[in-house]
Amino acid sequence: MIRSITVVAIVFFSLSIRAAEFSVVEATIPEMQAAMEEGRVTSRDLVTAYLVRLGLYENTINAAISVNTKALEIADALDRERTAGKVRGLLHGIPVAIKDNIHTTDMPTTAGTLALDGFVPPYDATLVQNLRDGGAVIIAKTVLTEMANWMVLGMANNYSAVGGFAFNPYDTRRDPRPGLNDGRGVLPTGSSSSGAGTAASLWAANIGTETTTSIIGPASAAMLAAVKPTVGRISRWGVIPVTYDQDTAGPMTRTVTDAAILLGVLEGKAPDPNDSETQRCKPPSDNDYTKYLKVGALKGARIGVPRAWFIDSHTLPESEAPSGGIPEDQKAMMDEVVAILRVQGATVIDPADVPSAVAKAWEDNILVRGSCSRKPSFKGDDAGCSVVLKYGFKRDFTDWIASLGSAAPVQDLTELREWNIANASLGTLKYAQRSLDISDEQDLNSDEDRRRYETDRANDVRLAGAEGADAVLQRHDLDALVFAGSRGSSFLAKAGYPSVTVPFGLVANGAGFPDGFVPKPAPLGVTFGGTACSEPRLLALAYAFEQASKRRRPPEF
Repeated sequence: MIRSITVVAIVFFSLSIRAAEFSVVEATIPEMQAAMEEGRVTSRDLVTAYLVRLGLYENTINAAISVNTKALEIADALDRERTAGKVRGLLHGIPVAIKDNIHTTDMPTTAGTLALDGFVPPYDATLVQNLRDGGAVIIAKTVLTEMANWMVLGMANNYSAVGGFAFNPYDTRRDPRPGLNDGRGVLPTGSSSSGAGTAASLWAANIGTETTTSIIGPASAAMLAAVKPTVGRISRWGVIPVTYDQDTAGPMTRTVTDAAILLGVLEGKAPDPNDSETQRCKPPSDNDYTKYLKVGALKGARIGVPRAWFIDSHTLPESEAPSGGIPEDQKAMMDEVVAILRVQGATVIDPADVPSAVAKAWEDNILVRGSCSRKPSFKGDDAGCSVVLKYGFKRDFTDWIASLGSAAPVQDLTELREWNIANASLGTLKYAQRSLDISDEQDLNSDEDRRRYETDRANDVRLAGAEGADAVLQRHDLDALVFAGSRGSSFLAKAGYPSVTVPFGLVANGAGFPDGFVPKPAPLGVTFGGTACSEPRLLALAYAFEQASKRRRPPEF
């Protein structure tokens, strides 16, 4: 395994002439597949070309936390299969990367935390086995915010003790602003997953994981398409958790078509016996989501625009001042989105406000009761927030450790926290570990703690689902809701509902920069969200919108 990429000198001269004639930059999965079928390129050629790009650009963006030293060997085996007439599917020979909280038995899985540095799990994640069965070459692990951002609120996006800081390829400079000049990038990467390597064509696509915003957010921030699936559509077995109540993996790609291809492979052909939630949604025939991708899918569609709080500021219960809303340039972008939807034949209901977002009673409003991670929120100071994440993390981390048997690097959450404290000189606590702390004080054997969790979980699901997304979809007979970037992600995540994002706009990146420093524009995607198991319809709408707008632009180095 190599963390600091120096492969360019090793592989550059092995790059074949035919690989040089086929550029992997912005190449889609179907384009690469066609080139292999026609004999213009091999999987080895693709892996080699991506390794060259890693050598050229990795030190600039730090997209990979580790690289698979067996990638060329795997590609060679898949090329031999193709020569023998065996092609496993549309991913056969395609190099992809996965987030470093997803188990692989041929690479470490660290979640970015030093206590797991070098840890190789005893089993592959189910989604990894599905990728391997589909013929993918897992070329690298991507950087992530440590413990998928369950260390402490306020940790820099894509910082971890193992991997350091990663950077958004659309502006790779460090943030110069006081209080933010700790080494982080000036342009946020979106959340705990990273789309940097896919945006920069260091691999064909990558797999992220999301609890609240961590697929849609980083995809939007890197001008990518992505699917945050219904929780349970993709098995969570072998993924280091935040909480399985809301966790899911999903594809991050440069096109909606690539995302649809990957979603079918990741889902697998049958429910996973290790994850009962994989029975929640039924896969399409042959796991083929591409059959839903129709250019005219927006014609006759009904799409709602939640404005109160999601676009326009709104005063929440027991508050004196309005909150929420988005800046004026983002509002203008959403106005353009609505215009495109209408030109394409969609009926746009604007506004289509979410009932639980505009509810006047505190107990009925989805937006007032955030996660207890927003502030330290220890027991006695957590009456106004949801304990779902902090309780769920301890419960599911405990189960994850148990699944490792004798290979477990720590025995429980307490040991992990104590190891971090004992090794603080190594950099384990750069941003502290308050999220781990508030989780560890949860008592899994306490009826009181369990009842509090069950109450909060029921409220989250009710207000996000039946009285939230489902209510507005049914009231206006909608196919989907549309949001700017990840603006609706935290709300939809509480019910485990899906979203699909599409590259679209460039907007202002923050304020307060010193004189002479001009920030580059920030990418911002358009996201279609819906009810459980509605991925086929969301993909259709997203694809039609993508084809009508075609706003994806690669980063410039």
